[in-house]
Amino acid sequence: MYSDTIKHLEFIQANIARMGQNSFQMKGWAMTVVTALIALYVASISGESGGNSWFLFVGAFPTLIFWFLDSYYLQQERKFRGVYKDVALLSQENEKVEVRLFEMPLHKYKKGQYCLFRVGFSRTIWPLYLPIAVILIVTGLVMQCS
Repeated sequence: MYSDTIKHLEFIQANIARMGQNSFQMKGWAMTVVTALIALYVASISGESGGNSWFLFVGAFPTLIFWFLDSYYLQQERKFRGVYKDVALLSQENEKVEVRLFEMPLHKYKKGQYCLFRVGFSRTIWPLYLPIAVILIVTGLVMQCS
């Protein structure tokens, strides 16, 4: 029984690590795509006219998509951490927890810290994506008007 619980915790930990890696990759891809679109904007600048500001507006869209995806992966990671905590409590046999062996009931983790909106505006997510989206949109508007 004890070795089965350890194996269950290892499975959960593998999922936590994978979700963390996915979240990290979303940040990397977001920076790559936004940087490429800014480079296209700069390359479109000619001596007589400003660049094509639509590249800046287009950059805001993938930023929002990556923000959502990053939030989703972080939400899944938090859910797996909740399952891990409950399985670890089950292994202590001090409390009755509603997680059976080798079960990963992510559907039980919905509110509070597991809410997608709350995760999306956590201190590890919004300080990256919100300023990028705002800067791209504001800069695009300024360049469009001038």
